[in-house]
Amino acid sequence: MSLSRDPSPPEGSAADWRSILGSARDDADTALALGVELRVRDGRGANPWASRPQRTATARDVAKRTGEILLGIRPLERSASTGAWVQGAATWDAVRRSPTQYGRDRSRWFADLLSIARDTLLSGTAGDWLVADLIESGLFWGHLRAGAEVGIPLVATQKSTTVVLAGDAGIRATVGRDDGGGIVVRPAITIDGRAAEPFAVQTIGHSGVYEIAQQGSSIRVTLAEVPISEPVHALLTARTGLAVPARDEDAFFRDAYPLLARRIEVRPVGRIELPALPAPRAVIALSFRRGDTVTYTLEWEYRGFGRVPFSPSGDAVRDIAAEEALRDTLRTVWREHLGEELSATGSFHDVAAAEFVTRTVPALEAEGVTVSVEGRRKSYHELTGEPEITVSTVESSDPDWFDLGILVKIDGRTIPFEPLFTALSKGRKKLLLVDGSYFSLNHRALDRLRELIDESGALDEWETGPRISRYQTDLWEEFEDLADEAIPAVSWRATADGLRAATSVPPVAVPSGITAELRPYQKEGLDWLAFLWTHRLGGILADDMGLGKTLQLLALIVHAREAGERRPFLAVVPTSVLATWRSEAERFAPTLRVRLRGNTQGPSVDASIRDVDLLITTYAVARLDEAEYARVEWAGLLLDEAQFVKNPATKLHRAIASFRADVTFAITGTPMENSLSELWALLKLTAPGLFASARKFREQYIQPIEQGKVPENEEGGAYRQRRLEQLRRRIRPLLLRRTKELVAPDLPAKQEQILEVELSSSHRALYDVVLQRERQKVLGLLEDLDRNRFIVFRSLTLMRMLSLAPGLIDAADAKIGSRKLDVLLERVIELQAEGHRALVFSQFTSFLDLAAARLDAAGIPYAHLDGATRHRQKVVESFTSGVQPVFLISLKAGGFGLTLTEADYVFLLDPWWNPAAEAQAVDRTHRIGQDSQVFVYRMISAGTIEEKVLDLQRRKARLFTAVLDDEALFAQSLSADDIRGLFED
Repeated sequence: MSLSRDPSPPEGSAADWRSILGSARDDADTALALGVELRVRDGRGANPWASRPQRTATARDVAKRTGEILLGIRPLERSASTGAWVQGAATWDAVRRSPTQYGRDRSRWFADLLSIARDTLLSGTAGDWLVADLIESGLFWGHLRAGAEVGIPLVATQKSTTVVLAGDAGIRATVGRDDGGGIVVRPAITIDGRAAEPFAVQTIGHSGVYEIAQQGSSIRVTLAEVPISEPVHALLTARTGLAVPARDEDAFFRDAYPLLARRIEVRPVGRIELPALPAPRAVIALSFRRGDTVTYTLEWEYRGFGRVPFSPSGDAVRDIAAEEALRDTLRTVWREHLGEELSATGSFHDVAAAEFVTRTVPALEAEGVTVSVEGRRKSYHELTGEPEITVSTVESSDPDWFDLGILVKIDGRTIPFEPLFTALSKGRKKLLLVDGSYFSLNHRALDRLRELIDESGALDEWETGPRISRYQTDLWEEFEDLADEAIPAVSWRATADGLRAATSVPPVAVPSGITAELRPYQKEGLDWLAFLWTHRLGGILADDMGLGKTLQLLALIVHAREAGERRPFLAVVPTSVLATWRSEAERFAPTLRVRLRGNTQGPSVDASIRDVDLLITTYAVARLDEAEYARVEWAGLLLDEAQFVKNPATKLHRAIASFRADVTFAITGTPMENSLSELWALLKLTAPGLFASARKFREQYIQPIEQGKVPENEEGGAYRQRRLEQLRRRIRPLLLRRTKELVAPDLPAKQEQILEVELSSSHRALYDVVLQRERQKVLGLLEDLDRNRFIVFRSLTLMRMLSLAPGLIDAADAKIGSRKLDVLLERVIELQAEGHRALVFSQFTSFLDLAAARLDAAGIPYAHLDGATRHRQKVVESFTSGVQPVFLISLKAGGFGLTLTEADYVFLLDPWWNPAAEAQAVDRTHRIGQDSQVFVYRMISAGTIEEKVLDLQRRKARLFTAVLDDEALFAQSLSADDIRGLFED
C-alpha cells in the first residue's frame, strides 16, 4: 500500500500527517551506508612517475603487506531486490544531487563528508573511493558518529570483514635498550582499553587511527579518534619502533625526546633513566639603536631547542601551562613599572628608554628573565639628588645684553644648559643627557627656573644661549633668589644696583645751556633721564600732554653735551611738529646746533650731521632713508609722539629698530591706547631685552590681563592681579608718567560734560531704517571678524556718520540737517558774546566742513585745520593771535604738537573708539600756561551708536589706568562681542 502525497491539499482541508516524517521515510527513499574497504596500492616500480592504481585488498595482501594498504570509503545503497549493500548508482555526486531519492538528511551527510575530506584530500582518490588515510580534518570523527543518527551505518564491502567505530583510544611510547646498547622507541597503542599491535595500526591524518586485526580469513577494522602530533605520527608510521644508536643517544634526548614527551606519555623499559623535560625560560632581546631608542622582543627559550614566539603557537616542545604561569608574573612586573599591559614587542625612546633599561629590565631579570643584547648596550643611570643652581652673567658683544650663565648640578654632575633649558621650556617632565644620565624635572627650584626662562625670552630667539637684558633688573633679582650662588658681571652689577635705587634717582644740575626755569617735576624728569643715560638705558617718558616733555629731552641732550658727548642725537617726530621742535630748541637750548631734515631731497644724513648736536627728522623720512640713518652711531634716539611706532609689524617700526643708538627714548602721553601690545612695541625699541619674546608677553600679560585667560588651576581675579602687578613691577624703572593733576595742582579746573542731543523725527526715522539693514549685515559677519573686519568697520563708520548728519551719507538727505550743528552754533554764538574761545574737534573732516558752512552763514570767523591744511603754522597763529574765536580741528591733525591755551572751551562733536586720542585733543588747551577753567563738552547723539562708542571708551580708559596710573583692573579689549553690542537696542 502506497502513501498518497499531495503537497497542495484543497483549500480548507488539513495537510497529510506524514509530512512530519520528512525526507527520512524508509518507504520513500533508498537507504544509504558508508562503505569501508581495505585497498592496496602496489609499490613503486622502476619508474617512480608511473601510475599506481588501487584495488580491493585480499586477505593475503593484508597478511603479507604486498603493497601499501589504504582505507577507502564511499557511499553504498541497499539493493531493492536482494537487500544487500551495493555500489549501485550511489556515487558521491549522485548521492549529493538526489536528496529526493536518498533522503535530504542522508544526502546532506554525504555532501558534508565529501567537503570534510576534500579540505585536505587533494589526491589519492580512485574512482569513487576516497582514501581515509589522507583526511586531516578532525571533523571527520564527529561526522562519522553523527551518521548513525540519520540512519547511515558503517559497512565493510569485503566478505569476512567487519568495521567498528571505537569509543576511545590512547597512544604512549616506551624507551628501552636494544641488544647493541642503543635505544629503541616503540609506540604503545590502546583501543577501547585493549592493547593494539603497532604493526597493525595505521593513521588517519593527524586525528585518528585504524587497526587491521586479522584472524585467519576474518578481518576486523577498528576506527578510533585520537590526536596525533607530528612527532607521534612519525613514531606510529615507524610501526616497529625507532632505533637510536648509542652514538646518537645524547642528541636524541636533547632534541627529539622532549618533542615526543610533551605530547604523549613516555615510559622507560628496563634499566634506562629518562631525563627531565626542558622548562620554558623567558628571554627579552634588546636592540640599542641610535638616538637613545631601545626596541625589545619577548620570547621563550627551551634548552636545546632555541627560541619560540612569546605568544602561543603550535611548537611541539612548548609547555603551555608553565609559560602561562610565568607570563602572569611578567604582566605584574610590566604594569608596576610601565603602567601598561604587557606587549611582546615594542620600543622606547629618550627618557622612556633610559627608565626601561634601568628599572623595568632589572625587575624582569629578578624574575628570571634572560637578557640578550643586539648592538652596543648603552649604560643609563638616574640622578636623584636636589638640584644646585648657580647663575652668572658675562659681557656680550651686544651692549644691551649679557650672556646668562646658569649652572645646575645634581649628584655632583654638571647639567649642560642647552638640553636643560630646552626641556624646561617645552614642559617636559624628565631629561636624558648624552652620557646616559637622566633625572626628573619635577623639582621646585627647576619649576621656578622654568618660569624665569619663559620670562627672559623664548628659546628660539636665543642665538648663542640664554641671555638677560640689562633692562631686566627685577628679573635678575628673581634669578638671584633662585640660585644657590650668583656671579654677576661687574657692569651688570652696577646697572642692577643703580636701577634698584630708582626711587632715589640722584639729582643732576640743570645744564647751563638751558635758558628755561624747569618746574620741579621737569627737573625730576631730567634727573631720571640723566640717570638712565648714565647707565645707557632707554625708557618711555609718558607725561601728560602739556607738561613739557620736549623741554626735558632738550635738557638731557645739553646735559650729555656738557658731559663730553660729541656724537649727535636723532629726534624722529611727526611732520606737523617738525617746526615746533626747532622753535623750542631755539627758545630753550640756544647753544645746541640743530638741523631739520624734513624730506629726502636735501643733503644726505652723513652731510646733515656734520657739526650738529641734534638732527630732527620725520617718521616718513626715517622710513624712506632707513639705510642712511642705520649707518650712524647716534648718541641717542628720541621718538616723539611714539604712538606712530606702536605697531611692530610696520615698515616704520622695523626701520626705527635698525637704528643704532646708545639709548632710545619714546616720548608719548599715550604709550598704550588700545592694547598692551602697543606698550610692548615701544619697549621693544626702548628696552629691547625687557620682554624679548612677543609670544611670551602675549601669553603672560595680554591674555590674562586683557582677555581674561587664566590657567585651570588658578583663580581668575587673583591670577590677573598678580600678572598686572608683575608687569607694573617690570616696567617701573623704565617708564616715567606724571599727570597734570599730580604735578600741577595749581592748573585751573577742567569740567567735562556729556551733552546729549536728540535727533529730529525725520533724522531718527532714517537712522532706524539704516540701522536695521546694517545690523543684519554685520551680525552675520562677526563669526569671522578677522576676514570681514574691513566690511564691519565700514558699516560702523557709516552709522557713526549718520548719527552726525544724514547729508554726510547722501546729499539728497542734506535737507534733514543736523541737531548737533544747531546746538554747536547756539553755544558758539553765546560764547562769542561772552568773550570765550572754543576748539571744535571731529574725526570727520566732512562734518567739520558742514560746521564751517554753518559758521560762515552765521558770520562767525574761525580757523580750520585738518590733514589737507597747508601752512599749518600760519593757521595756528591766526587763532592764537586772537583773530578767530573758533578753531575747527580734525582729531588726527590736531591731536598733538599744538599748544592752544588761548581757548577755554572744547567741543568734541563725535566720540572716537580711543579715549586717549580725545584726551590729547582736550590737552591742547588744558595744559601748563592755561589760567582759565576749561569746559569740555562731549556731544552724543542720543539713542545711536555713539552711546555704545562712549561705553567702549570707558572700558579702554580703564586699561590705560590699570597699567600706568593705579591698581584697578579693567574689562576686555575690542572684540566681536563689543561690536555686537554696538548694534543692540
